[in-house]
Amino acid sequence: MNSNKTLRDSALMRWIALILLSGLTFATYWFQDFMGGMQELLSTEYGYTSEQFGRIIGMTTIANVFGMIIVGGIILDKWGIRLAGLIFGGLATFGGLVVYLASINTFGSDPSTKIWMMGIGRMMFGSGLEVVCVVATRTIVKWYKGYDLALAMAINMGFGRLGSAMGIAVSPDIAAGTSSTAIGFAASLLGLTLIMFVIYLFFDVKLDKQNAGAANKADEEEFKISDLLKLVKNSTFVYITLLCVVFYAAVFPFIQYASGLLVNKFGFTSVLPESAAVIVGGSAALGNSLVFVGLFLFAICFSTIPPTLKSKKARLSGRLIILLLFSGYIYMLKDVFEVWLQNGQKTTSLIPLGTIIFTPVFGSIVDKKGKAASLMILGSFLLIFAHLSLSVFNSVILGYIGLLSLGIAFSLVPAAMWPSVAKIVPENRLGTAYSTMFTVQNWGLLVFFWGIGALLDFVNHDKLQAIKNGTAVYDYTIPILLLVVCGIISIFLAFKLKEADKKYGYGLEKPNIKEN
Repeated sequence: MNSNKTLRDSALMRWIALILLSGLTFATYWFQDFMGGMQELLSTEYGYTSEQFGRIIGMTTIANVFGMIIVGGIILDKWGIRLAGLIFGGLATFGGLVVYLASINTFGSDPSTKIWMMGIGRMMFGSGLEVVCVVATRTIVKWYKGYDLALAMAINMGFGRLGSAMGIAVSPDIAAGTSSTAIGFAASLLGLTLIMFVIYLFFDVKLDKQNAGAANKADEEEFKISDLLKLVKNSTFVYITLLCVVFYAAVFPFIQYASGLLVNKFGFTSVLPESAAVIVGGSAALGNSLVFVGLFLFAICFSTIPPTLKSKKARLSGRLIILLLFSGYIYMLKDVFEVWLQNGQKTTSLIPLGTIIFTPVFGSIVDKKGKAASLMILGSFLLIFAHLSLSVFNSVILGYIGLLSLGIAFSLVPAAMWPSVAKIVPENRLGTAYSTMFTVQNWGLLVFFWGIGALLDFVNHDKLQAIKNGTAVYDYTIPILLLVVCGIISIFLAFKLKEADKKYGYGLEKPNIKEN
């Protein structure tokens, strides 16, 4: 029996593979979102308007709108994880380098030139970003199918959200008044984590050799265009794809503008007082980063350690001990958090921070209890509540609750959605399925990244000059109310998924872990 064991049967090796893969996820999410924490700095340094800022961010999706992710998915299904990861991870890293070179005037100092070159760099980065996400998701299925798949995907997402949270919150500390410093750091992260992926490839090669004797012929079939057409004709796949589009369109673009909303609407600070910085080794950026890492480690421990304990009493005791230690950690830093929660960038990081804490927990629930479609419905309701709290009402307390609700929704829906795709689509076509979802998702993101910025300028057109002079502020009500509509559509699509599951028996409401 031991001769049939492979690397994926070792919990330690699965963890090593997951961490190596998640490094690139961390870096790509950092680079995707870090500019959201520097919107005001970019406006001050280069004179960018909300529309120009949205244009740069929106360029991240442009190549993917025209099918780059589908091409990447076909390459993934046809030539494998290793080649696809190297090609598109390298493309994302090179795109990050172009953005950095533009920020230090390599292509010229004219602001309009910087906009276009940063946009081109973001386009290259985005072309690699989404395929890297597909590679990571597809690879996790390879290592974890039949094990705690949803938890593994949730932890990978947690690394991504940690990158988003730290990118938004820490980049202003790294920049120290000069945006190119933070851009260079974000680009360097891409290069370092690409090296981590190269290290992972050695394990991937060994696993493939171990599986060679038992390879399923279905997994070796060549890709055919008809397979893509079959996905499009699968109504359940269409529902989950559209849910992916409208849900993420209500979250990712909002994150880019959230700190501006908090500063303009609720009067939050845009510059963090030095007294609120956590200094480690003489660096506020390092100290503040470690605060987020600490929160992340508590979330991972809470979702992974108690389930390994044998008795119910031991599991309960384990959770209580971790919660007590977590409470002590929060109390120790209470003065820091009190100031952070009055700062736009740091408070915006509550959104991905909520996912860091809750996604592994919800992933574990999906693995053991199921109810994926029901959790997607709940997450969509929370999405609506969050955007109503932040657009219609002027209560700061309700705004905090709204941000936390958005973080929980951002945990619930992905933790349930991505593992569900593996139940709807055959494993050997998952690369194409995930890449198709990411492509359609990018159509929505392109519209909303640029559209929110353009709509902000449009609804505030009569006071744009006053806003530039600092005598007026943006009104975000209408742009954020638009995101409430996305939440309503998400609920409808989640109910359609639940209906399809009852009709076709995909098992979306059933646990992922198989009983022995």
